[in-house]
Amino acid sequence: MDNDMKRAIILDNYSNPKNRGIPDSDGYIKINSNNQSCIDNIDIYVKLKEDKIEDIKFEGEACVIAISSTSILSNMLVGKSIDEAKEIIKNYFNMIEEGEYDKDMLGEANVYEDMYKQPSRKTCATLFIRGINKILDNEKE
Repeated sequence: MDNDMKRAIILDNYSNPKNRGIPDSDGYIKINSNNQSCIDNIDIYVKLKEDKIEDIKFEGEACVIAISSTSILSNMLVGKSIDEAKEIIKNYFNMIEEGEYDKDMLGEANVYEDMYKQPSRKTCATLFIRGINKILDNEKE
């Protein structure tokens, strides 16, 4: 994927984020994820049913990287089992931290494959997964 394509995907997911909004029904688990060194601050709402992620919503204010990665990753995780979601999250985090990861598993999220070159932006790119991971970890206990 070339840099122009990556940029287009990121900007599209920032301008037209998938899953943005506050849920209009009950049954969602809510968690806040923020970055204390900037404006990134989102509320994440997850609806689980029978060990599956039935729905994800988010709302808040954040930078382009944080909003676009939240849009891409939340869209990837809806419909996945908790174990499948945790595997995607692990691979995504490994990619951001220059570890081994399954590129095929990450699809559109591969637009952040060079994020390790911008250490100050890693927190932005992982804002969503740090929040949702807390929810999924609590469900597995």
